[in-house]
Amino acid sequence: MTDIYSQQRAMRSMREAAMQRGVIAILDIGSSKIACLILRFDGPDQFRESDGVGSLAGQSAFRIIGAATTRSRGVRFGEIDAMQETERAIRTAIQAAQKMANIRVDHVIACFSGANPRSYGLDGVVELNDSAVTEDDVARVLAACDMPDIGDGREVLHAQPVNFALDHRSGLSDPRGQIGNRLAVDMHVLTVDSAVIQNLLYCIKRCDLELAGLASSAYVSGISALVEDEQELGAACIDLGGGSTGLSIFMKKHMIYSDSVRLGGDHVTSDISKGLQVPLSTAERIKTFYGGVVATGMDDREMIEIGGDTGDWEHDRRTVSRAELIGIMRPRVEEILEEVRACLDASGFEHLRSQQIVLTGGGSQIPGLDGLAPKILGQQVRIGRPLRVQGLPQAATGAGFASSVGLCLFAAHPQDEWWDFDIPAESYPARSLRRAFRWFKDNW
Repeated sequence: MTDIYSQQRAMRSMREAAMQRGVIAILDIGSSKIACLILRFDGPDQFRESDGVGSLAGQSAFRIIGAATTRSRGVRFGEIDAMQETERAIRTAIQAAQKMANIRVDHVIACFSGANPRSYGLDGVVELNDSAVTEDDVARVLAACDMPDIGDGREVLHAQPVNFALDHRSGLSDPRGQIGNRLAVDMHVLTVDSAVIQNLLYCIKRCDLELAGLASSAYVSGISALVEDEQELGAACIDLGGGSTGLSIFMKKHMIYSDSVRLGGDHVTSDISKGLQVPLSTAERIKTFYGGVVATGMDDREMIEIGGDTGDWEHDRRTVSRAELIGIMRPRVEEILEEVRACLDASGFEHLRSQQIVLTGGGSQIPGLDGLAPKILGQQVRIGRPLRVQGLPQAATGAGFASSVGLCLFAAHPQDEWWDFDIPAESYPARSLRRAFRWFKDNW
């Protein structure tokens, strides 16, 4: 555990160094695209007072001065599959963004999906020495949490205090400076496969870049696609990516659960490619222009020219009806939503007072999804677009950029995590394991 702790602290100090310089790059490593945004901060001093245990979503003092995307190569299910191809794609995106910004960037903050995330809810209690809560008391109460045995080959990606209680007052977001005798905390810990993180670190190093932060795509998508009330009252963000679909549940402006499904928009494209016997690039074009999941009477008559360049004139002049295309797409989209439904059930989502679900990511743009999703997920569902941030190009305002925009907000206002406090190294117990949904019932 101490290794993760020191690694994360090193990244935080690098982030602060980059803030002093005033520029940092954001790298969203996905299965279908790699996006790079370059942020310029208007000054290093106004961040400290806004950094807190509280929300990230306030408009921060940065603007985007460079943006580029490239087709992702070497990434499957949100994880690196071919190192050299991914390295080339990252270099392409970074160089194009640097050219637009006319500036060189050394530090990046990256996000990724997949990696088999698991959520744990921990709690800890300490008696206070003085009556007012200090930074050290927060560190002690975090160290008092029983760290579960997360298993070999796993690493902690996020470890955030989401709720403090001082004596009998619960629901505090930041207890520092308040008077009391007994401090308790609920903490959410997200673990991922360490091999995925190590590959990512190695790949970014090979691109001659310094990693100043890492985040889960599902988490940062939630930050940008959920409005403040949804983050406060309880909502789930479903990030429909290319290779995987991420799920994050927010409550009191913190992520309290996360999971992912190894299915995404690329699987829909692959089904079209097999069903219509066309190359993947043609299948992607057909999906984008004509795709849908709800057939109407008109769709039998609307014919789609497939086109092709095999040289076989008959084969290249085929047409299919839009109803046939929907017949290929719908079962896979239903399967993805069914898997997400299973994750929501496992998380104890039904125990939250508000049960808003927000779909985002590139896959959420399939027409008719907003009608199909409530039937399967059984809740109020809306399609979420990322928050507007200064300097964001028009092309990057769609749902496919929710995680990129969320990562900008994460870079500017990171929430306090476990490693931001000086926790004594010997205080890493590994005893009991409490699954996150049990913790929902007790705490909310």
